[in-house]
Amino acid sequence: MAKLFDSSAVLAFLYNETGADQVAVELSGGLISSVNAAEVLKILIRNEVSFDDARLALLKTGLQVVDFTGKHAERIGQMLCPDWRKRGISLGDQACLATALEANVTAVTADRNWSGLKNNHPKIQFIR
Repeated sequence: MAKLFDSSAVLAFLYNETGADQVAVELSGGLISSVNAAEVLKILIRNEVSFDDARLALLKTGLQVVDFTGKHAERIGQMLCPDWRKRGISLGDQACLATALEANVTAVTADRNWSGLKNNHPKIQFIR
């Protein structure tokens, strides 16, 4: 079954960080929200990778980009929980969680601040 990847997991794979091997096994047939794809590109470019090379790196993951829609935005509102702010759950994180919930797939992340999220959230797989 397909899984949806947070930018932290994709970046761990691209930079061969801890958990990269776990991501590599799961990439085939995987998904990424357009918001998280933009975040991956932004971070690669901020780290002095050219746009063309950043785009190619993202393409080589083979992940299918899922457009972030109004339905996903509504999901964020439905999922909103009081501890997101204190946990540091970013808009990119929220987009990943909402997209995974809407697609009924597991969200894959390296962000440990997601640990303990329960009600109204998708299943979460941590790579480290």
